Amino acid sequence: MSGGRERRAVVIGATSGIGRELARLLAADGYLVGVTGRRADLLGTLRAESPERYVTAAFDAAASDAAERVGALIDRMDGVGLVVLCAGTGHLNPELDAEPELETVALNVAAFTRLAGFVYNYFAGCGGGHLVAVTSVMGLRGSGPAPAYAASKAYQINYLEGLRQRACKRREPVAVTDVRPGSVDTAMMKGEGHFWIASPRRAAEVILRAVRRRRAVQYVTPRWRAVGLLLRAVPRALYEKM
Repeated sequence: MSGGRERRAVVIGATSGIGRELARLLAADGYLVGVTGRRADLLGTLRAESPERYVTAAFDAAASDAAERVGALIDRMDGVGLVVLCAGTGHLNPELDAEPELETVALNVAAFTRLAGFVYNYFAGCGGGHLVAVTSVMGLRGSGPAPAYAASKAYQINYLEGLRQRACKRREPVAVTDVRPGSVDTAMMKGEGHFWIASPRRAAEVILRAVRRRRAVQYVTPRWRAVGLLLRAVPRALYEKM
């Protein structure tokens, strides 16, 4: 990778939670970090911590022009070698109201597809790079309380696997990392009965290590890998009664 792009990164969804903490760690590690989110004020407070390390761009990741806005940010930074997709949403929806489900699909499926595809093509066309996306352990099975959320994360997991296969078959120098959090103490964590809860800082530390190692799949925290294996192993008839 030429021209220092490997020390420049974009974090999409950096106004709070995992994305914000990861942006801070990348900046502390010497990266120039482009940060995006809907709230310009929150991006501004992040940039104020280290003005020489951040470039901000306020927009909604679900907007129809979001990919173009990411492209413009990358141009302002003279290219990047790492893009992290942290933007996402989800709702507990036991009543199966349509609006929360459709909002989840709009951001976690439609917007995710637009942005992941754009970033992959950018890296494939400029000599390589690393796409990282935050999915979820919940994407491994369906969820009665949050059907659209679990389904959208399953979509993301399979989409990223498809991109890895594409890169391999086409011999394109694009690394793709699927980050699967379990319980992280963010606004996204709803409901009761959570365990092994990690702070956003701890989650970001695990992700940064995965970035350095170019891991294909990283559970957050690593012990959630055992939960993932267990979820996949539970027979359908038993899982439906859980």
